[in-house]
Amino acid sequence: MFEGDSLHSLWMALALMLVIEGLMPFLNPAAWRKMFTQVLQLHDGQLRFVGLASIVCGLLLLWCLG
Repeated sequence: MFEGDSLHSLWMALALMLVIEGLMPFLNPAAWRKMFTQVLQLHDGQLRFVGLASIVCGLLLLWCLG
C-alpha cells in the first residue's frame, strides 16, 4: 500500500500535525482551555460542520501541493 518515501512522508505529516496541535496549549494554556470549553458547548451539527470544513481544507491543500 505505502512504499518507502510515501510512508516516510506520512510519518512526517503526523509529526508535524502533533507539533502544530501542541503549540496552543504550550504557548497559551488559558486561552486553549477557554477555547476548548467553548467547543464543548457546540451542538453535534456544529462540530460536524467544523470537522467537515477541516477535512475539505486539508484535502484541498493536499491537492494543491500534490
